[in-house]
Amino acid sequence: MPSDFLKLCNDIVGPQHVLTGSDMDGFLTDWRKRATGRALAVIKPGKTEEVANIVKICAAHKVPIVPQGGNTGLVLGSVPDQSGKAIVLSLTRMNRVRSIDLLNDTITVEAGCLLQQIQAVAHEQGRLFPLSLASEGSCTIGGNLSTNAGGTAVLRYGSMRDLTLGLEVVTPSGDIWNGLRSLRKDNTGYDLRHLLIGAEGTLGIITAAVLKLYAQPAAKLTALFALNSVNDALNLLELARQRCDASLTGFELMSEFCLKLVEQHFPDLSLPFSERHPQYVLMEISDSESESHAMAQLEAVAATAIEKAWAADAVIASSLSQSHKLWAMREHISMAQAAEGLNIKHDISLPVSCMVDFLIETDALLQRDFPGCRMVTFGHLGDGNLHYNVSAPVGINVETFLQQQDAINRCVHDNVHKYAGSISAEHGLGSLKRDEIKRYKSETELAMMAAIKQALDPLNLMNPGKVI
Repeated sequence: MPSDFLKLCNDIVGPQHVLTGSDMDGFLTDWRKRATGRALAVIKPGKTEEVANIVKICAAHKVPIVPQGGNTGLVLGSVPDQSGKAIVLSLTRMNRVRSIDLLNDTITVEAGCLLQQIQAVAHEQGRLFPLSLASEGSCTIGGNLSTNAGGTAVLRYGSMRDLTLGLEVVTPSGDIWNGLRSLRKDNTGYDLRHLLIGAEGTLGIITAAVLKLYAQPAAKLTALFALNSVNDALNLLELARQRCDASLTGFELMSEFCLKLVEQHFPDLSLPFSERHPQYVLMEISDSESESHAMAQLEAVAATAIEKAWAADAVIASSLSQSHKLWAMREHISMAQAAEGLNIKHDISLPVSCMVDFLIETDALLQRDFPGCRMVTFGHLGDGNLHYNVSAPVGINVETFLQQQDAINRCVHDNVHKYAGSISAEHGLGSLKRDEIKRYKSETELAMMAAIKQALDPLNLMNPGKVI
């Protein structure tokens, strides 16, 4: 069967776009290099009709499909398992911007477009596509849609579900659903768009999307605050919301240990303060009036925060290069972690009001049960999403420490559940958290998810073993 199947694939996309053997290597290992799978082939279609035809022959031959974009995911959602029975369907050739409607503030793009490419095209047209991620130079919009990516600007603009108006999708039977509607109001039945976004390729293959655009801000300013506690950060957040309202775009929490790692592994990046503090907040506002108006807002927030002792110090970037350097510290945390060694990652979300109690309690539990573990806590405090990562104690072999991953996950995730949070805020479930989520979702919710999967993908060929 493989030779007959691959010949059909060659006929559809051309033999140069059907990769086998060692040509597949770059598609089989996840971004963190924690797992390497096997595949029958890597297929690279160039248009939606080719995707549909590949899906049809996969259904006929019972060949599973693993959709893949930039392969930057963190939960093993875009790589195949060890069976070698699946194909990897790489959408990177489908990277065209199909249209821009400036009056409607929308852009229609194919799934293989890099996020950075979409940002640049929008900017050239005097618009803003606000999704911003550290991996924006390598992640694709299809992957962003499949995981409902959030990033640093969710506080103002929302996640991918909020930024998407319409989708084009190839169904598990190989039909093409043209849902590329650019409407902000459409109440005509079940919202299939929201069902497909965040499904991680398990219900169909997103091939294109209509995305929202926004006016470019007149000014964008960044400030870094030095704080003594997470509670002070929440007070600062409330103050910033009151003073800046919709101008508040980003509010990122970073612990002292996070930035120590950055300075250790990237010496060109350093804090602009003479003294060290337990916590830091990177705040960004995007102003529709002027730079002077934005500066006045930030200065007022900083002055009040220092007066009330919610901030020990603050610095406002006075140039674009200074702003980039402050953001670089935030964006290099994950890279600094990687340079430090493998670690146990958690992508959690909580009601903002529960954040302090959760951190105090969970930090204490982890130190009690895993003495000396180092907490790398950072992320999008403004929308309740933290990357709550755990590194090995100094002097402990990393591989030995990683053997405790299940126990550490249990401690963290049980406490997340206790505070009515989520164990996956923006990375998805993939295969890494597929079984873990069963501990925290009700039987009713899991049954509803299984019923949807069975109805849309009865052969279980769409990214099997992921999510559910």
